[in-house]
Amino acid sequence: MASSAVASSSTFHVINKRDVGLSAFSSQPSFCIQTTKKKVVSKKIFSVMSPQQTERKPATTGSVKTGMTMTEKILARASDKPEVTPGDNVWVNVDVLMTHDIGGPASFGVFKEQFGQKAKVWNPEKIVIIPDHYIFTADERANRNVDVLRDYCSEQNIKYFYDIKDRGNFRANPDYKGVCHVALAQEGHCRPGEVLLGTDSHTCTAGAFGQFATGIGTTDAGFVLGTGKLLLKIIGEISVSGATYKTMEFVGTTVESLSMEERMTLCNMVVEAGGKNGVIPTDKTTYDYLKDKTSVPYEPVYSDEGARFLKEYRIDISKLEPLVAKPHSPDNRALARECKDVKIDRVYIGSCTGGKTEDFMAAAKVFLASGKKIKVPTFLVPATQKVWMDIYTLPVPGSGGKTCSQIFQEAGCETPASPSCAACLGGPQDTYARLNEPKVCVSTTNRNFPGRMGHTEGQIYLASPYTAAASALTGKVTDPREFLM
Repeated sequence: MASSAVASSSTFHVINKRDVGLSAFSSQPSFCIQTTKKKVVSKKIFSVMSPQQTERKPATTGSVKTGMTMTEKILARASDKPEVTPGDNVWVNVDVLMTHDIGGPASFGVFKEQFGQKAKVWNPEKIVIIPDHYIFTADERANRNVDVLRDYCSEQNIKYFYDIKDRGNFRANPDYKGVCHVALAQEGHCRPGEVLLGTDSHTCTAGAFGQFATGIGTTDAGFVLGTGKLLLKIIGEISVSGATYKTMEFVGTTVESLSMEERMTLCNMVVEAGGKNGVIPTDKTTYDYLKDKTSVPYEPVYSDEGARFLKEYRIDISKLEPLVAKPHSPDNRALARECKDVKIDRVYIGSCTGGKTEDFMAAAKVFLASGKKIKVPTFLVPATQKVWMDIYTLPVPGSGGKTCSQIFQEAGCETPASPSCAACLGGPQDTYARLNEPKVCVSTTNRNFPGRMGHTEGQIYLASPYTAAASALTGKVTDPREFLM
């Protein structure tokens, strides 16, 4: 029996101490943060939060005995129950299942083994398949994975398959998108109040849209392919530290000031704290983003006033400084200025965490403000085709009409690569920007474990696009305020 665990009522409820603007330097949650009392909130990764709407919306799942959190409400509705509580086991109806070139073939194998070689999926219009990890490589095994996806999608008549056939020119592939977590949002598959599951741990990115989104294994995915359902256990008592198997709900006036891409980055990093899912209340920013991306009806939910949370953190963002995560763990936190003597060999800007349009805009602003050339090779990997186009067409504010690509070229960066996950997960030896030698890299990706970007002795410092760009200019880990203040 397929099952997955989630603590929908065990929520990290994070709000701001006071109404202050989010610093541009702290918009990337690749770091842990501190409370105003200088007490470490967690050794895991999460960042500042966006505001909850002042008026709480009523429950949409019928009469309830006690207040429920957003996540509990979503799971209650998905399981056709008036309410759920910690300790419940519930079968939830899945709205969207996403898989890619790594998890897809194994998921299909489980599905056929369990349901039969000629079985049909539960709903070909609710399955989204996005090749993105090992795409632009000559490795035959990696290429075969995409062939398997193509054959399966043809056999099952899958509606949303973002195929790539010409790897030599990604622009010749109108269906190809790029990194799944960004593409899901851009193509309108992320909708408030729904349940989205994916065979990738960073599926939690979609929680930015006020939905329950989490990663699952290929066995669970195979079961969902056949039934459209998954058994979730709502865990109540967990003794481990951090956010393991917990929900993290982000609210506060700052969150309301965050764009959707910033919210996606925030929720993306929840899994690095061990969290099951992260969620942000739906508001006008969400609606504005979705209005031209989906025509599917959706109904947002909001936490009740009396909802139960394990713990609440109040964070004064005016005290935050640019941070990095030193090797070899995302929770190995340090201030960027404390690492100013660390010499680096290269910079990598990309991934679902740091490869969105606003991430490249941030880097371009640093290069523009400095007016200098980079001192180390700097690799740029846009997350999707749309991001790639934005880099070449959107003017950078204050640049006199220059685009990101023009500024990157003037600074001496590498030409933006084809959109994909690229070196974030290492991959085959010919993967673009892969660490094939034990080099030191400042990266906007989300994990820096040994071997994550290739060589097991590589040293990866996780940072925001601002810090990454500043470090490229100096050849050392650098606080971006040296160029922006």
